[in-house]
Amino acid sequence: MTRVAAVDCGTNSIRLLVADADPATGELVDLDRRMTIVRLGQGVDRTGRLAPEALQRTFAACREYAGIIKEHGAERLRFVATSASRDAENRDEFVRGVLDILGVEPEVISGDQEAAFSFTGATKELAGGDHLPKPYLVVDIGGGSTEFVVGDDRVRAARSVDIGCVRMTERHLVRDGAVSDPPSAEQIAAMRADIEAALDLAEQTVPLREARTLVGLAGSVTTVSAIAQELPEYDSQAIHHSRVSHDRVREITEWLLRSTHAERAAVPSMHPGRVDVIGAGALVLLSIMERIGAQEVVVSEHDILDGIAWSVA
Repeated sequence: MTRVAAVDCGTNSIRLLVADADPATGELVDLDRRMTIVRLGQGVDRTGRLAPEALQRTFAACREYAGIIKEHGAERLRFVATSASRDAENRDEFVRGVLDILGVEPEVISGDQEAAFSFTGATKELAGGDHLPKPYLVVDIGGGSTEFVVGDDRVRAARSVDIGCVRMTERHLVRDGAVSDPPSAEQIAAMRADIEAALDLAEQTVPLREARTLVGLAGSVTTVSAIAQELPEYDSQAIHHSRVSHDRVREITEWLLRSTHAERAAVPSMHPGRVDVIGAGALVLLSIMERIGAQEVVVSEHDILDGIAWSVA
């Protein structure tokens, strides 16, 4: 066993996994897994820069994670940064801050690298069984981008497109500095058109419709599963490898897009940081399912974070 730490810093959240990894058996034993909503990508789509307050929130989370990593005595650490820090003009400021706090330089990876990590993390467990037909389509709906990966035992094709839940919300659902409550039919239609155009782009590289099992990752998908199961609180064990039908995803998406902020915030399994962006994330998931004709999505709590951990192990 090798004790490793992995940090995934995305557009909406930063996450930590400390685990014991055994490459010989494919076993990854969690010691600590946590997530903090920091909204690093706040305003990046509009300004092209990381906001000072977003950087401060992210650095505060890094300081907390540094203590946890030290407490567990992790031998190796890898810090991966995704969409928001790829896009920002002032990303050097972000890199310096992380290096000062954690002692490692964040790797601002490409969308293709991001996709490969997501695929490994999501499918390493599934590959041991034969109950889910291959090839898999792994879809990681993040804050700034969505990654599409088709593969069986390895990645066959991957593409990252800019239709994350935060980016879609800021681009289409914000009026006069506030998220519409609820959005208008015109706003939803414009967002849907943007998503469909991005799916066209993804299909130029990734044979989406060849997939026989759709695997969905990240907070938008796991939250939809929690709502579908009517969980009294967020429960990772109940969510991991749950299945949500297309009809149920459609019902939930339609409700999220016509609900108010207060109604969404009252959902017991809803993280406060997702209340304003979950409608957009759910619409991305629904659009993907309709594009490929998927009757259900298999939800995974294991994703890019687990892929990063395996890469360092």
